[in-house]
Amino acid sequence: MSEMDNEMDNEMDNEMDNEMDKDYGRVAAAIRYLEEHQPEQPDLAAVADHVGLSPWHFQRLFQRWAGVSPKRFLQFLTAEHAKELLAASETVLETTWATGLSSPGRLHDLLVTVEAVSPGEYRSGGEGLTIRWGAHTTPFGDAVLAATDRGVCQLFFGDTATALEDLTHRFRAAEIERDQDATGRWTDRVFRHLRGERLEGGPEGGLALHLRGTNFQLRVWRALLSIPEGAAVTYGRIARALGKPRAARAVGQAVGANPVSLLIPCHRVLQESGGLGGYRWGTDRKRAILGWEASVAGAMTELTT
Repeated sequence: MSEMDNEMDNEMDNEMDNEMDKDYGRVAAAIRYLEEHQPEQPDLAAVADHVGLSPWHFQRLFQRWAGVSPKRFLQFLTAEHAKELLAASETVLETTWATGLSSPGRLHDLLVTVEAVSPGEYRSGGEGLTIRWGAHTTPFGDAVLAATDRGVCQLFFGDTATALEDLTHRFRAAEIERDQDATGRWTDRVFRHLRGERLEGGPEGGLALHLRGTNFQLRVWRALLSIPEGAAVTYGRIARALGKPRAARAVGQAVGANPVSLLIPCHRVLQESGGLGGYRWGTDRKRAILGWEASVAGAMTELTT
């Protein structure tokens, strides 16, 4: 392939990434508008006008991104739905944690494994580790993914500089280098995995995470992995499951320190009231992810009933 062909391919890839990022921005703005104006029940034309698209183009964009109509998506974002979700998840999670199994859900059932850095690597700040990182466009906005030879150690939504600052803070002695090709393959695996596709290689065809954290943080992150898609839990519920019923605040801090978004699903932790609560990568993104998961779970339920 000639140098000109490579340049053309790179330009096309950049254009596709820019368009995907614009799509997510429009969807996030639409979700925010729908939630803020929910009592008024805005019609399709009003939401489309808010994001600067025709009703026809907006409907196609939203349906392609979420798999459901904007009106149906809004139903997944109400406090009433969140409360129902929390109540319904109790039995599922009780069974999961009691048996010591991973999530019974479609996406995380024995598919994501966690390996902690060794005590020596932890004390040294990752000395001897090589970490490769890359910046990529995803269905939920721009993200930085970083991985060692043993698995993903970061999936960070936001600007590249902040992501690298976080990475170097946690692995201060590691060798950190940019490798778009390698991390592009990881990113592809992550989002194919989240769409429910079976992956070749790895435990049960799944994905591996390589994490640096305290023992308590690792326990919380493993508990998060057991929350299936379409379910939710509270900080207090995780604390009780860990045998530390008074540690809800510490659980919240560990959830907030989660370095791997989506795969460790900290977005599935809600307030006792059914409110969204905080999210390290922004509440708009949390709304989008929860609504997207709920719509996917709803579509799967309809297909199997």
